[in-house]
Amino acid sequence: MSKLNALFRERIGLPQDEPITFDDLENVLEKTAKAIPFENLCIIEKRTRAITKESLIDKILVKNEGGLCYELNAILYLFLLENGFDAVLTRGRVYQHDLQAYHTVGRTHVTILLTHEEQTYVVDTGFGGNLPLKPVPLSGETVASSNGDFRIIKGKGEHGDYVLEMKLKHKDTDWKIGYAFDSKQVITDVSECNAVQTIIVEHQESPFNKHPLATRLTDGGSVTVTNSSFTQWRDGTVAKEKIDHGRFKELLKQHFGLQIISS
Repeated sequence: MSKLNALFRERIGLPQDEPITFDDLENVLEKTAKAIPFENLCIIEKRTRAITKESLIDKILVKNEGGLCYELNAILYLFLLENGFDAVLTRGRVYQHDLQAYHTVGRTHVTILLTHEEQTYVVDTGFGGNLPLKPVPLSGETVASSNGDFRIIKGKGEHGDYVLEMKLKHKDTDWKIGYAFDSKQVITDVSECNAVQTIIVEHQESPFNKHPLATRLTDGGSVTVTNSSFTQWRDGTVAKEKIDHGRFKELLKQHFGLQIISS
């Protein structure tokens, strides 16, 4: 067993000697969503590194940090390959609901396309609190998970040929757009994620280069912390509190196992 395979299993709490089938992916995705946070601390602290297989292993599996989509889905993609799955990466454009438009920074979402028995699915562990937690087929079938309902419809226009839609549990009553993606423009080398990282780090309209953020799913919902607030969803009930820097550091350690390197 490779280093990546063994360390990934250890990080999410998966037995080392257990083969993974397609039917096991739901369990893998749930464990990953709860164990590895979606967070941008390395960007805020200006300590990003080039995206390689080795740097992803070191950051996420050795140092036990989290990351953004181009890191989380890249490491999961590599893990899936190690376990015999037919998978590629692709880039998507996220929809901004406050503006009712796709984000102007471009195709900065990286997701996974996995093919099983001649059917293609989206597999995504890098979309913050909006994770399907199950493979979502491109056929349009609705998939229900503990995080809500998800489906993929045919896309229109230049943003991509497919669109992920979602109805998050306890939050949405109608379908809303997650992101559009192009199933024909695939990525097989994680180094191509560096182009995404550059936009996220440098673009003035990037949502991830201004304030620290960490979020992950929990058994009852999710926890999210920024430098000014702490939000906890538990069984459909939300609790939110304003926090200061000291409390931010405490919560970051308590709920995510992360530490601020710069003061």
